[in-house]
Amino acid sequence: MKASPTLTNNLQAVLADLIELHVQGKQAHWNIVGTNFRDLHLQLDEIVDAARQFADDTAERMRALHALPDGRSSTVAESTSLAQFPEGLISTKDAIERIVAALEAAVGTMRKVHDEVDEEDPTTADLLHEFIAKLEQFAWMVNAENMKPTASVTAPDAK
Repeated sequence: MKASPTLTNNLQAVLADLIELHVQGKQAHWNIVGTNFRDLHLQLDEIVDAARQFADDTAERMRALHALPDGRSSTVAESTSLAQFPEGLISTKDAIERIVAALEAAVGTMRKVHDEVDEEDPTTADLLHEFIAKLEQFAWMVNAENMKPTASVTAPDAK
């Protein structure tokens, strides 16, 4: 099978977001400070590893479909849907908000292109399903760091 221009463009959009997600994850990893630093520092590496693997899987799938992936920094910077990550030290609270937004943006791109990808190549759509499930799980887990509990637990009356 040879990818159509539409499939190529859709996968290129996914690739750009995954590369940017990897880069932003490392930027956050190096520059976070504050409460729960170590936990978030380690969790960011998990996200980075997944984003790198997903980017590689996407690019290799593109090549299998005779499409040409473009991972050059200028291409990624011009085409990513992720907002730019700030320069300098960033609090863990703010980094969490930024990383969750980046994860959600990358997933948003995948969901946006999914139906067209599935129509042309269900095998590639299966890859997107895997990526979406894992990135949404990361977003939930990272976001839980900033969430406030909705239930209060009190000790039972001592008798």
